[in-house]
Order: sequence, then C-alpha cells, then structure tokens
Amino acid sequence: MFAFTLKRLGLAILVGLTVSALSFSLLYLSGDPAAAIAGESASAEDIATVREHYGFDRPMIVQYADWLGGALQGDLGDSYYFKMPVSELIGDRLSVTMTLGVCAILFALVVAIPLGVAAALRPNSLVDRLALFLSVMGQAMPSFWFGLLLVVLFSIKLGWLPPSGSEHWQNFVMPTIVLGYYAMPAIMRLTRAGMLDVMGADYIRTARAKGASPGRVVFKHALRNAVVPVVSLSAVQMGFMLGGSVVVESIFALHGAGYLAWESIGRNDLPTVQALILIFSGFYVVFTFLSDLVNCWLDPRMRVG
Repeated sequence: MFAFTLKRLGLAILVGLTVSALSFSLLYLSGDPAAAIAGESASAEDIATVREHYGFDRPMIVQYADWLGGALQGDLGDSYYFKMPVSELIGDRLSVTMTLGVCAILFALVVAIPLGVAAALRPNSLVDRLALFLSVMGQAMPSFWFGLLLVVLFSIKLGWLPPSGSEHWQNFVMPTIVLGYYAMPAIMRLTRAGMLDVMGADYIRTARAKGASPGRVVFKHALRNAVVPVVSLSAVQMGFMLGGSVVVESIFALHGAGYLAWESIGRNDLPTVQALILIFSGFYVVFTFLSDLVNCWLDPRMRVG
C-alpha cells in the first residue's frame, strides 16, 4: 500500500507540474499580455513600460519559476480588473463553489447508486426502466433549461425556494439538484453495469451457497467490487462540478469561483484566469489521487505491480 501511494503521489505531482506550465502559458497564448494590460489606445512606449513593470521582458522560464514559487506560497499575483490580490479574490468565492460541488456530488451518489443497484437486481423491470428514463433525461436536458424550469416551478409558482443568492442553505437546493442531476446518468449506468457483471461471479455463487443473506451478498460482496469504477468516475465528476459550475452559478446568482472565471475571461483578467485554471486542475489531480487510494483499499489487487 505504501509503495502504491508513493507511485500515485509521484504521478500526481508530475501531472500538477504539467498543468501549472500549461496554465502559465495561457498568458502568452492569448497575445501580448503587456498590450492587453495597457489597452487598445496605448502607445509603444506605454506598452514597453507595462512590460518592464510586470517583468514580461524577462525570460519565460524565469517568469514561470517566479510565478510557480509564488503560487506554492499562496501568492497568485494581483487581478488586473479587480485591483486586489487574486488569492483573496478567489478565497472569497471558492467557498460557494465548494459547497455547491460537495452537495451536488453527494446528491448524485445518494440517488444514482441505489437506483443503479435496484436496476441491476431487477433487469427490465419498472425500476430498471425508470433508471433508464432518468439517465436519458439527464443527458438530454441542458443544465440551464433544467435550472430555469426549477426556478419557475419552485420559486415563482410555489414560492418554496429563493430563486437566487447564497445566504441561506435553501439557496443551494435547486443548484444542487441541477448540477447533481447532470452527473447522475453516468454514475447510475456504471453502477448498474458493475452490479450485473459481479452478480454472476463465482464468489457470489459461493457466498450464496454458504447461506449468506441476500442483503449481505449484495452490499458486502457485490457492491464493494462494483463500486470501484464508480469511485474514479465520482472523482472526475467532482472536479468537473467545481470547474464547470459557471452556468449553474449564473442562473441562480451564486457568485462563486465558476462565475468569477466567466467574469475574468470576459474582462481579460489573465492572472485570475491563470489562478482559477491552476486551482480547478489541482482539484482534479487531488480527487483522482484520493480515488486511487480508496480503490486500492476496496480492491487490494490494484496494489500488485
């Protein structure tokens, strides 16, 4: 287990360094950053002054080393538009996105895994068809449309939930359903396929032959092995929810990090965009690393090799 952890940790660090290099390169892929900061009406002298002030005239490898060193210490530079440290700007917004992401993935898992198990235990039954219907609807319905439908129904028609804001837990109910429903189809289908596969395995027949109860067979023997790929998928989905929640945050006026990314791209605020890409990518790396450790605990065969 220790060797497996070290190997996965080394791979995670390597991926993180690669992502940081790609994030830094965005500063130049979008054009001359000095010209973007100086503005369209700036003269050549003004652009040269800005380039020298921000250190854009130094070698790129030196700029990258300074930027990465500062990022590791929590210094992500200053926002061009908001005129404040990027770390403070993101820190004020990240808690909203984290709350939404955690609630959404928990909602997706609580609904999708039981439905997937029930569908696998009763193929072609009403439960199986219901799971298939929800899966197809989750993939076909755009998130913004689903969010607007919930706002019209629960906020305008019924008045049960507030349509926007992030001050109360009720503000996160509809965004959680919208964001979590998008992740449900893949988790549900993977759980169903995994359960169908393991229910025909030899160790399941052996457990039944020993007189194990149906609940013990399903939840201790079958689900433990069927859920291994679901853990990896959930880690990816969690990273997507944190980085791709801009649509949901825009619909419900949740001013989190996703909405900040949209604002920064529209205003050409490159340091903030760089930092957000680095942070969201870091979430992907960390969640994937943790999912590997959980899968290794669930299935000891992964430790071999």
